[in-house]
Amino acid sequence: MHKIGKKGGVHPFEGKKLSEDKPIVKLEPKGELVYPLSQHIGAPARPLVKKGDQVLVGQIIGEASGFISANVLSSVSGTVKAVEKRRVVNGTMTDCIVVENDGSYTTVEGFGNERDYSAMSREEIVDAVKQAGIVGLGGAGFPTHVKLMPKEPDKIEYVIANGAECEPYLTSDYRLMLEEAEKIVGGLKVMLALFPNAKGVIGIEDNKTEAIKKLSEIVKNETKIEVCPLKTKYPQGGERSLIYAVTGRKINSSMLPADAGCIVDNVDTIASIYMAVCKSTPLIRKIITITGEAVADPKNFEVRLGTNYQELIEAAGGFAVEPEKVISGGTMMGQAQFDLNVPVAKTSSAFTCLTKDEVAAQEPTACIRCGRCVQACPSRIVPQKMYRAAIKNDLEQFEKLNGMECMECGSCSFICPARLQLTQAFKETRKAVMASRRKKA
Repeated sequence: MHKIGKKGGVHPFEGKKLSEDKPIVKLEPKGELVYPLSQHIGAPARPLVKKGDQVLVGQIIGEASGFISANVLSSVSGTVKAVEKRRVVNGTMTDCIVVENDGSYTTVEGFGNERDYSAMSREEIVDAVKQAGIVGLGGAGFPTHVKLMPKEPDKIEYVIANGAECEPYLTSDYRLMLEEAEKIVGGLKVMLALFPNAKGVIGIEDNKTEAIKKLSEIVKNETKIEVCPLKTKYPQGGERSLIYAVTGRKINSSMLPADAGCIVDNVDTIASIYMAVCKSTPLIRKIITITGEAVADPKNFEVRLGTNYQELIEAAGGFAVEPEKVISGGTMMGQAQFDLNVPVAKTSSAFTCLTKDEVAAQEPTACIRCGRCVQACPSRIVPQKMYRAAIKNDLEQFEKLNGMECMECGSCSFICPARLQLTQAFKETRKAVMASRRKKA
């Protein structure tokens, strides 16, 4: 029987042993690179290049087109083949820039230059992050430079590095914490320079003992940074759950973390801040886990953004057996794939290739009102009532039931013995509510 965590959350099969001991392997692309112009929350980037243009590593090829937007940079040097629609991991056809890699990896001027962040102004640091195209790399994709500009920076008391990585099967953040811990600490120092009244906290689930040990050793003489071991349960890495676990402060869907005096970023995002500010190296790479029982040799790869996922699967030995289901991400919040010919984007984390599809194996039945979904919900809302409102398209009732507080973590669907597609229903209903609100506004 599936386990429910205390005060919400669940304990799904972790699946991390397949790749947690596999060091990160750098993998260079073979074919063309595809850069979606929308790899972030907010307005898509505006293309700055056209077919036939020559581009360099670190060149901005897509420019942020609004306040909530982010630059897109080339990870290779070569020739622009097209600016056209290509399929991405969410299944949609999206405007993309396609670059033919020339294999020389010629960089823009100044790429990799050392910089002293302590000699930079707040505005210069934030601008360096913006120019680098950094977004939330844990999956949310919120433009990081915007997050670093709260209305009242002096009221920020905590800068939290999210190293929980509670999503099943994923091990990219774990390997990053083991292999590049200094970059995480360096990025945290850069962020703390923006918030003079804050302390840094690195939150790591207590099943990652080696990562806790490694980072604790590095920060032992730091007066403003500490490591906070967290209980292992899903979704401990959710922003609201993490803030509560670290600070005891609660936020809801109408609040930002900054309203609770917190700034939260994924450890890879923070390492990328360090690279952008201190090493003049923009976001052009991603660490990806290729895993699952169907994969011949599960691995963690460092790849250039725009690389085709099929190349990663080949580098992991291909499929040992034909997968029943392939998920972009982990088994709780990931998206099932019907096409593997898609590019690695900023918000990519993994391809999880499973030999059986437990969801498809069981047909949904009627709700038996067992209440397990209520126990599992980390937001302390009532999924069974929300589901009835959702399937009736009763948006008003859904809101009255605090449906907008849903984190879409999937805990309710995971624990439901009737196999009801609760989370999917809530995702669609939340979208409908937000669309209704925009229409009224």
